[in-house]
Amino acid sequence: MSELGPDEAARQKRKQIVWQLSGDHRGINAVAKQANIEQLENPRDLEKFFRDMVFIRKFEEKCNVAYRLGKIGGYMHTYIGMEATAIGWNAALRPNWDYVITAYRDHPQPLLMGSDPIAVMAEIMGRSGGLSRGKGGSMHVYDIERGFFGGWGIVGGHTPLGGGLAFAAKYRKEDRVTLCYLGDGAANAGVFFETLNMAALWDLPVIFIIENNEFAMGTRLEYHAADTELWKRGAPFNIKSERLDGMDLLTVLQDAKRIVDYVRTEQKPYLVEVMNYRFSGHGAADNDRQLYRTKEEEEANYKRDPLLRLKAVLRERNILSDETMEAIEEEAENRVEDIYETADASPFPEPHEVYMNVYTDMEPEVGH
Repeated sequence: MSELGPDEAARQKRKQIVWQLSGDHRGINAVAKQANIEQLENPRDLEKFFRDMVFIRKFEEKCNVAYRLGKIGGYMHTYIGMEATAIGWNAALRPNWDYVITAYRDHPQPLLMGSDPIAVMAEIMGRSGGLSRGKGGSMHVYDIERGFFGGWGIVGGHTPLGGGLAFAAKYRKEDRVTLCYLGDGAANAGVFFETLNMAALWDLPVIFIIENNEFAMGTRLEYHAADTELWKRGAPFNIKSERLDGMDLLTVLQDAKRIVDYVRTEQKPYLVEVMNYRFSGHGAADNDRQLYRTKEEEEANYKRDPLLRLKAVLRERNILSDETMEAIEEEAENRVEDIYETADASPFPEPHEVYMNVYTDMEPEVGH
């Protein structure tokens, strides 16, 4: 047999990882049963989840607009297309008790955990009323009072902090569960493997959620991962691991509850690879997505939009009419516009505040 050229080899490898919503997508340690969507949630819950998903989508779309208007500095990463993952896993947590830590795609978590959305937007816009007083920006939203330990900008660098949160909870004999989100690119970081080893050695109650949106910045999965089945990262450390669908909210709700309950009861770590598709670019400045994916591929994946899939469920169960869903979307858009305008009218931090909350008392103008 002749050897495949590099492009053909990549295409063949790609066929192995294209997400198929079939019964054989889970890892060898999976214990999930087929989702019974008729018994998952009551109508009131489903309407709330729909409202949450619409709000996050509109919020992120407004952030993209604000970035292009020059209202947001630095770099910014939106969650458009991945909303079901954050909503489903957050629903399995105990409010104001469990811990969450993530990388720099960090806007939806605080919104779902009860943070003031004006303070979230203000932080993204670098205003003094933000959750980090305008010093963190989009990649460093933070609300410790609600158990959200922030977004972090160094790829994979926050994973030992997630392990540390779980260690602290276990040391204090609390039954907290920690969710540690990371991207598919971060799954290759050496510090992540070190953290998995310690989490397994010490039986830490942490769930590592690899949000595999198929592109580490602009690099397709098959070009940066020798083994594209990232859920296997937990196997060498004897950590229960599996691959899950992150584009269907009802499935995420079931999987998240099952796994969170297991970790809370057994006080052991868990690793999941959640398959998503990033509708926007890596960051707000990523304007040429066709450098690493085709428009045909995007169109095919738009059919898996978690918002459209949830709408279909609400329609089929006669929970919400199309007219009501349209009204909810308009209401969310107006609410986000008010949030944006309020945040935009708020002041920037005072120049002297740059020396506050840092590990030195030195001011360059006067010294110690």
